[in-house]
Amino acid sequence: MTNLDLERMVDTSDEWIVARTGIRERRLATSNDTTVSMAATASRKALAIAGVDPMEIDLLILATDTPDKLMPASSSVLQAELGAMRAGAFDLDAACSGFVYALSVGTQFIRSGVYETVLVVGADSLTRYIDFTDRGTCILFGDGAGAVVLQASDADEGVLSTVLGSDGRGAQHLYVDGIRPTDVPNGNGHGATVPVPTMKMNGTEVFKFAVKVMGEAAVEAIDQAGLSVADIDLFIPHQANMRIIDASARRLELSRDKVFINIERYGNTSAASIPMCIAEAADCGRLQPGMNVVLVAFGAGLSWAANVVRWGSTGTRRRGE
Repeated sequence: MTNLDLERMVDTSDEWIVARTGIRERRLATSNDTTVSMAATASRKALAIAGVDPMEIDLLILATDTPDKLMPASSSVLQAELGAMRAGAFDLDAACSGFVYALSVGTQFIRSGVYETVLVVGADSLTRYIDFTDRGTCILFGDGAGAVVLQASDADEGVLSTVLGSDGRGAQHLYVDGIRPTDVPNGNGHGATVPVPTMKMNGTEVFKFAVKVMGEAAVEAIDQAGLSVADIDLFIPHQANMRIIDASARRLELSRDKVFINIERYGNTSAASIPMCIAEAADCGRLQPGMNVVLVAFGAGLSWAANVVRWGSTGTRRRGE
């Protein structure tokens, strides 16, 4: 869906959207797509690149705030879809911060020695909860999925630091009301007897929060990793708004060539945003083994999260092998 498409649906323009968000187009899930189907596609690609068989996965974490059903967890359905029958599986909901939260959780399972191979997925289909007559939200969001494989290694790489935060006092600034069972007979939004709830956002408050917290969380994560901004090779922020990304980069005094941006093509894909950036950065050669990378996100909650990651080699052998 391009900005020109939106011009025919709501009082907006391509120029207005680009100037305020940096977004030119976004992808929408079709009636044949689900959060799980998108997550499965991304997961298969990540497993193939890593050279990992699904039966090697010890744990599967799906970061999403748009599960296909209230229960079971979409991660369980994804586990079966992938054939990862040895893996434990659970969903994690921290909204747009979810992937960074899930990456941090997966890392701790490996560091503790409990597991050696963890699949971390971010997938969301938020456009199903968007009111396309509300120009404050309908211009921002798209659907998508991304995935990474974590493996135990003795190499000096992986997640170097983690910053997680939440301020529930701002929860009313970005939310989707719950869906009652009587509203949605089959639990997935189709055939609802009343309209499916849509996203509500106080854009001004969310913007102010994001500009402040993104830079602060990134700086804290860099300090925790024992690095300086000069040591950072690539900055991968949550793709919510170009003005927020620019403000965060200025806070770190990073040049544009060290900031990865794909918001113009996808919009805000929530928990999928950062892993989609990681995949594209790796594909185009901007993400190389040994690079120090900052991942930072904010989301509903209001939540925030940041990691410093030293990007590893594809197919790094695990401990004991």
